[in-house]
Amino acid sequence: MTAVRPKKALGQHFLNDLGIARRIASTLDDYAGLPVLEIGPGMGVLTRFLLETHPADRLTLVEIDSESVEYLRRTLPEPQPRIVEGDFLRENLTELMPGVDGPLCVIGNYPYNISSQIFFRVLDWKDRVTCCSGMLQREVAERLAAPPGTKTRGILSVLLQAWYDVEYLFTVSENVFTPPPKVKSGVIRMRRNDVTDLGCDPALFRTVVKTVFGQRRKTIRNSARALVPSGADTSALPWAAERPEQLSVAQFIELTSHIQALRSS
Repeated sequence: MTAVRPKKALGQHFLNDLGIARRIASTLDDYAGLPVLEIGPGMGVLTRFLLETHPADRLTLVEIDSESVEYLRRTLPEPQPRIVEGDFLRENLTELMPGVDGPLCVIGNYPYNISSQIFFRVLDWKDRVTCCSGMLQREVAERLAAPPGTKTRGILSVLLQAWYDVEYLFTVSENVFTPPPKVKSGVIRMRRNDVTDLGCDPALFRTVVKTVFGQRRKTIRNSARALVPSGADTSALPWAAERPEQLSVAQFIELTSHIQALRSS
């Protein structure tokens, strides 16, 4: 069978190590009964291992590359999973997985160039996505799992960890891809935690996190000024002398509550 030609514009680097593909697929072994959405299956190296533990009628693939879609339809064994040709970032979850109205899992060897956007989208679906795992650029994977006090901690670290337990599982060499990327990859798994209510305005929480990390070299005292009424004393905010990467999710929630009170006064 003719292989799919990797396309640089789509950030395609096809995994050719079956052992690693099996390890990535196994991150969903605890969720064998749930529907699974695989993003960017390419030539289906991960798909074939997913099919060993997940029935085809519970697996949906979304792939933007028409050449890959044709290859998958030609080579995947019957019965085949549902294959959707489209851009995951533009798709509606209900249309992607019709008839699925409960919890589901997301997995993929995510394109480096849109991986952060993918995880922001997963965050929008946090009430449905109970587990999300897969491979992405190592630096991004490390950032998603970064604990408080680390320089790699950023916006997605906090936003995702508010709703998920994020694990960095293992590193993957650049030499197991065709073509090899210029950087190493990392595999993560995110499991939905039991939080249903942050205890503060979730939209303001998101705004606070994005705003202070947008000026991450500044202390909270300075970066939060844009979030409160003119003349408000930001030095009285909790952790005013800290920089955003120092704060835990719980501390960001408390900070948000204080900012909300200042905005309401």
